[in-house]
Amino acid sequence: MSGKIKSLEDLRAIRLNAKNAEKKIVWTNGCYDILHAGHVLYLQRAKRLGHYLIVGLNSDRSIRATKGPLRPIVNQNERAIVLSALECVDYIIIFDQDSPIEIIKDLKPDIYAKGGDYTLETINQPERRVVESYGGDIVILPGLKGSSTTTIITKILRAYEDTVRR
Repeated sequence: MSGKIKSLEDLRAIRLNAKNAEKKIVWTNGCYDILHAGHVLYLQRAKRLGHYLIVGLNSDRSIRATKGPLRPIVNQNERAIVLSALECVDYIIIFDQDSPIEIIKDLKPDIYAKGGDYTLETINQPERRVVESYGGDIVILPGLKGSSTTTIITKILRAYEDTVRR
């Protein structure tokens, strides 16, 4: 596994060192199932908001809880390896809860970034309240229109169905 994949204890030390050096931590989280251009562009934009980008990666269990039993397509270890290959991603933590709120409370990232498919009203409101409680910034970054894992899966299924019918 990559050296970018960290425990909460590791990230606490990284956060402390960053704070002492007056460097900003950016936090984002998601499934990143079937990594695509929209993900990469978003993560690059998020990284530009601070000095270190920490990605909270949904575990396989947490994805099944939110997206259903057919997801994820790619398991958490493989998703973490792919994310680790991105230069813009500094650290990754895999979380098993439905929300990474406890990690956010603990690390208190300077910036909480979400993709353009969200608004301040549609992001996880308990997470929003935590970030606002310690004075963190919430930034909604634009996404790449039409770019989603669900769109890719649908396209693959349609292409496969067309091939089978022939």
